Amino acid sequence: MEQTSLKGQLLIATPSLLDPNFRRSVVFVLEHTPEGAVGVVLNRPTGVAAGEAVPELAPLMHDDDQVFVGGPVQPRSVIALAEFAQPDPADEAIVGPIAPIDVGAGVDEVAERVSRVRVFAGYAGWGEGQLDDELTEEAWFTEPALPGDVFADDAEQLWNRVLGRMGSQYRLIASMPDDPSLN
Repeated sequence: MEQTSLKGQLLIATPSLLDPNFRRSVVFVLEHTPEGAVGVVLNRPTGVAAGEAVPELAPLMHDDDQVFVGGPVQPRSVIALAEFAQPDPADEAIVGPIAPIDVGAGVDEVAERVSRVRVFAGYAGWGEGQLDDELTEEAWFTEPALPGDVFADDAEQLWNRVLGRMGSQYRLIASMPDDPSLN
């Protein structure tokens, strides 16, 4: 069975996903093709000031914006997602007004149209068929992404919040303690 593209969707780690890179994570899927998939973890802030870590984007950021761990692949690479106040078809939006911006291209051409930016160090990546296999194994729940998910102010609570909006059976999962043996 051919899997439809999950681009623009969220992958929400199920309680059975114990890999520390993805435990209780929410991943925003940037690309999903038969060759593989790429996404960024939305709920792992680092505390590192984004404007200091990526000075070329500093004019687009607020002082309290921080870098997020996007995933375990190429942790020194940078992916920046922007919310465009006035999206343009050339912006290649992933969901709503959210699109990647080229860190190396400078900010002048997008500065007037960007309302906010989030910076990710590294990304989550899956080879051919790997994500589809993980979905079959029920390692992930899926949910359409909302633009606000990418820029959640309380990113550490995103896993609980997204599960909560998915319905009653998922709200029960969201209320489970991180370590059920402590219950």
